[in-house]
Amino acid sequence: MAAKRSLKKPEKSTVAAARKGGSVVNAKNVWEVTKSLAGILAIFLVLRIFLIEAYRIPSGSMIPTMLIGDWLFVNKLRYGPHIPFTDVNLPGYAEPKRGDIVVFVSPYQIENPADPTPTVVKRVIAVGGDTIHSRAGVVHINGQPQQQGYAVASGAMGPLETRAIFDWQKRYQLVTSRFGPPPSAPTIDDFGPLLIPEGHFFMMGDNRYNSYDSRFYGVVPRKNIRGRPLFVYYSWNADDSDRPLPAITDIRWSRLGTIIR
Repeated sequence: MAAKRSLKKPEKSTVAAARKGGSVVNAKNVWEVTKSLAGILAIFLVLRIFLIEAYRIPSGSMIPTMLIGDWLFVNKLRYGPHIPFTDVNLPGYAEPKRGDIVVFVSPYQIENPADPTPTVVKRVIAVGGDTIHSRAGVVHINGQPQQQGYAVASGAMGPLETRAIFDWQKRYQLVTSRFGPPPSAPTIDDFGPLLIPEGHFFMMGDNRYNSYDSRFYGVVPRKNIRGRPLFVYYSWNADDSDRPLPAITDIRWSRLGTIIR
């Protein structure tokens, strides 16, 4: 009987050890997987915060340069990454200049209470120190006429319509200058001359009669700028497709890889 007991005890110990060893192996595997996932997540967050972020075009304000349904990669490093949940912007390797298309956080939009400070994309029309004015839809920078945006006055707002929201312009108006006096009631076609303060930018959409931009909400501080679009990595006919599942069946293949300029 004693011999039998001695044989059973090692067998029980062996099973227990195997079970214990299995628990150690399983716990180790879980820890390794967790570390791997955490590393992947950390890399993703670093890329998203400091280097590149995806952005979707929700409106037609930048037609024909960008279309509704375009998905872009945005270079955040160019103008300096923004640290989330702070007011800190890290240094970049370039400054926004006239003609650049930039992604930025809009100044407060009083007419959009549901999302008063959306992230939008527009073109830099004037920079700090510039004087901008528009007459009959022709924008002038420092007295020089600029190329007209997209199409003609066919958007949701008429070129002669005036609104109280344009009153912000009066803070920056030049009452007397070589560009002539400002209009008594600014419109989207007739405004200025405005002197853009240093460290600020005047933004407009290429589709100027369907663009809610600096004419409405004012100049954009440098700290609000988030990056510059690089290229279109995906695009589908999001505004007028008549196909089922258009995100799959109505892809704009010719748009893929389009460089944004």
